[in-house]
Amino acid sequence: MATAKKPTTRRKTTPAKPEPAACPDCDGKGEIRETVRVGARKGRATDDHQTALCLTCWGTGQNPD
Repeated sequence: MATAKKPTTRRKTTPAKPEPAACPDCDGKGEIRETVRVGARKGRATDDHQTALCLTCWGTGQNPD
């Protein structure tokens, strides 16, 4: 003898968590890009660039607030 199927109930879904805001300093990338400067007094800018970890968000790309 076959057993009767129970009616299935709908699962309650939790609303999706909003994504955290992007860091204002690095635009959510986690790294900042700086121009390399050369020279003692004038600090002439070169065509070279250097990337560094964003100190505001510590590389996460999320707004710390």
